[in-house]
Amino acid sequence: MEYTLMHKNIPITDMIIDETGYIAKIQNTHDVTHLPPGISIFKTGIDRKGLNDWWIGRSIPASRDGINDALQSIGISSPTLLIEKCYGLSLSDQYWICPKDSGLKWESINFFHNNFSKDISEILFGHEPADPTRVNLVSPDNTSDGRLRKKWIIADGKRFLMKGGSGVYQQEPFNEVVASTIMQRLNIHHVDYSLIIENNKPYSLCENFITPDTELIPAWHILQSFKQPNDRSLYKHFIDCCEMLGVPDIKSALDKLLTLDYIIANEDRHWNNFALLRNADTLKWLGLAPVFDSGTSLWYNTRHIGSPITCKPFRKDHSEQIQLVNDLSWYDVNALDGLENIIMEIFTVSEEVDERRRTDIAKEIMKRANQVEQLHKTLAEA
Repeated sequence: MEYTLMHKNIPITDMIIDETGYIAKIQNTHDVTHLPPGISIFKTGIDRKGLNDWWIGRSIPASRDGINDALQSIGISSPTLLIEKCYGLSLSDQYWICPKDSGLKWESINFFHNNFSKDISEILFGHEPADPTRVNLVSPDNTSDGRLRKKWIIADGKRFLMKGGSGVYQQEPFNEVVASTIMQRLNIHHVDYSLIIENNKPYSLCENFITPDTELIPAWHILQSFKQPNDRSLYKHFIDCCEMLGVPDIKSALDKLLTLDYIIANEDRHWNNFALLRNADTLKWLGLAPVFDSGTSLWYNTRHIGSPITCKPFRKDHSEQIQLVNDLSWYDVNALDGLENIIMEIFTVSEEVDERRRTDIAKEIMKRANQVEQLHKTLAEA
């Protein structure tokens, strides 16, 4: 089917999407300045592979809990095919596809101003549709990434993301609340998470921080914006990319992000798990996005609290990655006074995390926070 890739109401390029959900052909190009960041432009035109990677990256991953059963219940063979059903719209950016000659406008279909169907979210949460032939698939859930079960909801006119846990401990929702508490005390720009219980299962809840005028650009796409020199580390290359794009205060923001990840022993700050903010109209870079998605931390799927773990994105070991932090003058370990009791209270409502485990988690967090304080003193003396 023929579409035009749009950025709000700005046409970027015409293209054909085949029956498998992939971009089969790129046709007329209108405005490459609004092309998603990180996609190359060759002499022959837009890099179709790069555009496909970006497009398919908008789909629900095959690793999502319950996705195969959900797709089977509505007779769809691949999550890639769900993207077209909602015109590629998301609640993270302002890109979408307009069917040829449809006359659709961004104002009439975007999910920031308009309601969306709950059908796909109910299916993704394990509820069988009453009539699979009448399911409304126009939803931002079609373009939500990550392995955990999640859904977008509307409450009091605001958009919230509800996300579950995994494994024996179902710990990720609690970890998000703990991370939020730490960041609030340390004055780290972040997304606030709260905890809710639905059908006896814990979920984290956060309000969408993207507006109709802004958008989230994952770090991975920033990394692809410029070629990495052979003598540059990933960390330095990412900093260079941000500085060449004109992103403000990137080093100080990364210092705080890496410090948080050390304290909470985050295992999965992958390249789509942190991002930049951009003005969708002017394309001006606003800085590193508020820290989000910190649930894969605090030994969430490991029995032994404090056991060695790996990390991402710049190093595989936290003791090495924290060394990348250049400035800790903002860090005040005294701001975390009393945190142990608060952490234990957060976990009190968990049926899977017992008293011994939550006590060990709280103690390990304070141990790592004090280790950061020691690094702070070392940097101050240098």
